[in-house]
Amino acid sequence: MLFADDLVVMAESEEDLIKRLNEWKDNMENRGIRVNMSKTKVMVSGERQKPLQKAARWPCGVCCRGVGSNSIQCTSCQKWVHRKCSGIKGSMYKAMQLFICRGCLNPVTSSDRTSVDIGDNAHLELVDTFCYLGDMLSVYGDADAAVEARI
Repeated sequence: MLFADDLVVMAESEEDLIKRLNEWKDNMENRGIRVNMSKTKVMVSGERQKPLQKAARWPCGVCCRGVGSNSIQCTSCQKWVHRKCSGIKGSMYKAMQLFICRGCLNPVTSSDRTSVDIGDNAHLELVDTFCYLGDMLSVYGDADAAVEARI
């Protein structure tokens, strides 16, 4: 019986991930190995943050702390974002009409998504932790999940 498990596919963007996964799956199936996509998980490392407490009135769309006069509104989600969180260099007035925040630019990392569509009616679950080679990996980059699993 031919099978392979405990494989990691890394990519810089969602499009690159989908391309790499589909190429890998096609190559495996061409060699007679069946790929179980229901066991395949996606974890976006280093981008998602632990849930932050929302500021009382106008939370920043990135850091969730209250925004003031030095902020800009995302044209996509309509959330207000601090200048320092927006990444804008120079005049905010010029960027005002076309500004899109990081959460809207990189939809894989938005907290309300639960899966990634890779085509052929396949949806991969988006997870915050998973077991790889007997060790628990966490999206937050800490060792809390690994320590708890070992205890």
